[in-house]
Amino acid sequence: MEYNKQRTMLIAVLLIIMWSCCYNHAQLSSDFYKESCPSLFYAVRREVQRAVTRERRMAASLLRLFFHDCFVNGCDGSILLDDTSSSMGEKTAGPNNNSVRGFDVVDKIKSRVERLCPGVVSCADILAIIARDSVLLLDGPGWSVKLGRRDSTTASFTTANSGVIPPPTSTLDNLINRFRAQGLSSRDMVALSGAHTIGQARCVTFRDRIYNESNNIELSFALSRQRSCSAASGSSDNNEATLDIHSPGRFDLNYYRQLLNYRGLLTSDQVLYSGGSTDHSLVVSYSRSLNAFYRDFVRGMVKMGDIKPLTGSSAETSKEEKKTLVRTPSRGVERSAHVFIRDLRFIPIRSLVSGNSLPRENLRFRN
Repeated sequence: MEYNKQRTMLIAVLLIIMWSCCYNHAQLSSDFYKESCPSLFYAVRREVQRAVTRERRMAASLLRLFFHDCFVNGCDGSILLDDTSSSMGEKTAGPNNNSVRGFDVVDKIKSRVERLCPGVVSCADILAIIARDSVLLLDGPGWSVKLGRRDSTTASFTTANSGVIPPPTSTLDNLINRFRAQGLSSRDMVALSGAHTIGQARCVTFRDRIYNESNNIELSFALSRQRSCSAASGSSDNNEATLDIHSPGRFDLNYYRQLLNYRGLLTSDQVLYSGGSTDHSLVVSYSRSLNAFYRDFVRGMVKMGDIKPLTGSSAETSKEEKKTLVRTPSRGVERSAHVFIRDLRFIPIRSLVSGNSLPRENLRFRN
């Protein structure tokens, strides 16, 4: 009898230990690579800075890559995979084809990181860092990036085409439902839509709005956009217009102010203000308070980065994200046992940080 009790107790203890290990390894942590790749953030930041200096618009493109990666089966780097003989990648799916860009920048960053820390850092984590640094470079908020994601070995063309990424013609209900399916609230959706304060859109994505919508678009704005986007499909299809007509190279609140004046370029932009009362009030709030926008945007980015990450002690790190994914022993995986609970903070500063977090004096909000 005593032996059975001891045996039962031992099994219970072992189960608790096993559960604890599995649970801890599943956590993302801001210091995941602190020991295994200490110069990671500096290396990524330098390359992002070079890319954005060459082309300011690249910041928006890199931020968008992270969004399109996370919304298709989670933040797993699968958007970077090319087609293979047995499967199609996500690059040519409807929401991405002739639209997402910046892959060459990611290649350069990954190559530099590989030289510093071979087989350690995943492309999924690099995309997360790039997104943060891109926002910072355009005078937006900063935040501590949670890391420890592993890369997917497969992409999903079918899922990318299934509507999980809301199209630019989305209704308000569709936006709410698509974000809710990812565990994101209406508030997250409106705040993350503020990323459209930077970047551009092609004529094919807003043609219907500027020619066929009349109740929720300012006339002079529609006419100005029609000059470079003809009513008929053709040579102007790929002509681009800035999403923020006032300050397209700065991460600010002018996007929301445009919506108040019915100057949202995309249908999916303007429905935020002509739709439900909750979303209407958020647009008004963000148009008046940069701090409110930054706070909720950062919260949304952190939550988006938590969408179904692949984690574990057996690391999938992409040595060449376009073609091959190799399994390597995880270096510093023990860092993933640190549960990151201080990430809901934003850092609206004018310069890039030296690592993954900032000194206390730079934090204007801490929750």
